Amino acid sequence: MKVLIIGGAGMIGRKLAERLAKEGTLAGKGISKLTLHDVVPGAAPAGAKMPVGIVTGDLPAAGEADKLLADRPDVIFHLAAIVSGEAEQDFDKGYRINMDGTRGLLEAARRAGHKPRLVFASSIAVFGAPFPDAIGDEFFNTPLTSYGTQKNICELLVTDYSRKGFVDGISIRLPTICVRPGKPNKAASGFFSNIIREPLAGQDAVLPVSESVMHWHASPRAAVGFMLHAAALEGERLGWRRALTMPGLAVTVGEQIAALKKVAGDKVAARIRREPDPFTETIVAGWPRKFAPKRALELGFKADQSFEEIIRIHIEDELGGGIA
Repeated sequence: MKVLIIGGAGMIGRKLAERLAKEGTLAGKGISKLTLHDVVPGAAPAGAKMPVGIVTGDLPAAGEADKLLADRPDVIFHLAAIVSGEAEQDFDKGYRINMDGTRGLLEAARRAGHKPRLVFASSIAVFGAPFPDAIGDEFFNTPLTSYGTQKNICELLVTDYSRKGFVDGISIRLPTICVRPGKPNKAASGFFSNIIREPLAGQDAVLPVSESVMHWHASPRAAVGFMLHAAALEGERLGWRRALTMPGLAVTVGEQIAALKKVAGDKVAARIRREPDPFTETIVAGWPRKFAPKRALELGFKADQSFEEIIRIHIEDELGGGIA
């Protein structure tokens, strides 16, 4: 089995590659080759049980997706995108990367003619206010950001190209991934991770919204689990509703901070500085807060059990088990 990860140099892409390289199998089949594609060079996971190819390129560029499909990958994980805040501020770039890149990939798969399983990383940003207390599987998509609109369009494309037999696709709407390792990025949701990651590393963090803000979260470890489970699901079980909201945890910012205090102590939590930001507050106000993802749970997707668990996963996976 050949596996292609588009966005392989990103956080989830790297962790997914590490997991696949370590296990050597996907959906019960041996992986003969793993290819990582991104706009910046990725890195082959240490100790990989299969050959790992590193490909650098711009997915929406003419001919780029055709090069990737020439190798006829059996499974494609499409994780490449620019994040929410950047897509909102740079309209043209958002549509080029997030929508045109996906359409180009689907067209390349159509031309290649071998119907790969495609796992598309979508987002809960496809939903827009007003919201019920918990968003169920029947709630309609009315995104209130360009990023959410782009993801919504791509979900429809993945379903239609699957219906026509060009790919065997599934779109998984990821919760906000927390705690993201590394440096802050341009995602409007970045502060959810910043207020945990930086204090644990001995640094100050800025909170731009009220502690009453509630959001839907999953750890990077859970996100990788979603990807692997999606790749193994039989298309017959999905039917033609190929977009699924992933399970997660609904917690307020205040509950995040309380969990941080419980795990790391008051001294660490005191490193959070409150500085309201109207731009971020406006974007976050249009985001969903809580879900009832019945279909995903029935299909076997599993999330984290508590926000304390999410923090401990970050400490274990990124900090070597210790905090500053």
